[in-house]
Amino acid sequence: MEDNNPRNRKRRPGLAGLAAKAARIRLYAIAAAVMLTIVSAAYLVRTCADDDVTVHVNDKIDATPTQVLKMKEIGEWEFLSIEDEEMIDTTRRRLFRNDELIRIYTGTLRLGIDLSEAKDDWVRLDGDTLRVTLPKVKLLDEDFIDEAKTQAFFESGTWSDQARDDMYHRAKAKMKARCLTKENIASAEDNALKQFFQMFKAMGYEHVEVRFDAQFQAN
Repeated sequence: MEDNNPRNRKRRPGLAGLAAKAARIRLYAIAAAVMLTIVSAAYLVRTCADDDVTVHVNDKIDATPTQVLKMKEIGEWEFLSIEDEEMIDTTRRRLFRNDELIRIYTGTLRLGIDLSEAKDDWVRLDGDTLRVTLPKVKLLDEDFIDEAKTQAFFESGTWSDQARDDMYHRAKAKMKARCLTKENIASAEDNALKQFFQMFKAMGYEHVEVRFDAQFQAN
C-alpha cells in the first residue's frame, strides 16, 4: 500500500535545532565584532570655525584574515529550512487477515552551505571589487527526521524493528524527493547570495561580487 496524505510546510529561512542556534549565536558575535571594527575605524575631525563642526568618517574596512577565518569556523550556514510530514504504511498479508502498520514521520530539512568546504581564497580583493566564492548549497544534516515526533497512526499485528527501520528510510527518501527540489535549492542559493553580499557591504566595500564555485556547481 502506498503513502497517503502527505503534508509539508516551508519555513524561510529560520534556524532549526540546537546546532543551528549555536551557529546563529556565532554569526551574531562575528557581526558584532565587524561593527565594532567599523566604529573603531571611524574617525572624527572637528573644525571649530564660526561654530561649524565638520565630521569626516572613514567607513572602509578590510576583510582581515582573522574575520574570514572566523566565518569559515562557523562551518554550516543555513539559508532555508523546510518542514515536512509523511505518512508511511506497510501491509503483511496472512491467511485469514492482514496486518497493517501506518506511521507519520515529521522532519526539518535544512539547506545551506558548509564554509569548511570553501577554498582558501574564497574571499579576495580584485582591484576595487571584493570577490566571494561560496561552495554549493546542500542538505546540511542527513538526520532530519524527528523520531520523538513519529506517531503510530494505526497498527495491527506485531512488527519487528527491521520493519520499522524500513519505514523510517522510506519516509526519509520521500522527504528528500519532496523537499530537495530545484526551486527550494534556488531559493536557498538566493538567500545565501543576498546575505553574504549585505554582510560584506556592511564592512564598507562598494563593489561586492558573490557567486558559487563552478567546481561545486558542476558536481
